Amino acid sequence: MKYLCLVYSDENTLHSLPDSPHDSECNAYAEKIHGSGRMLAAEALQPVSTATTIRVRSGKVSITDGPFAETKEQLAGFYLVEAHDLNEAIQIASGIPAARVGSVEVRPVRQLEL
Repeated sequence: MKYLCLVYSDENTLHSLPDSPHDSECNAYAEKIHGSGRMLAAEALQPVSTATTIRVRSGKVSITDGPFAETKEQLAGFYLVEAHDLNEAIQIASGIPAARVGSVEVRPVRQLEL
């Protein structure tokens, strides 16, 4: 089953806390998961200031600079993994270095019938 691990952090403090991970540690963990055959994709995102939010209401498109919602933690990146079950996905997510200074939301991917 596919699970999306959404990595959230406060981008203002992400790299300044004592337990903050370095890019090399994040890359090493991603390589480890990739090597296990569980990684389908992973990407870090640009800062939230680069975000654009799109809404369509009554056929009209609205474009807003910035994130959808003001929150303490912002979406910083993701891992798309293949796991046997939620417990295995949680195990994978708990190893993501950024979880030490932020949070990781684990969600199953809905399989669409095509």
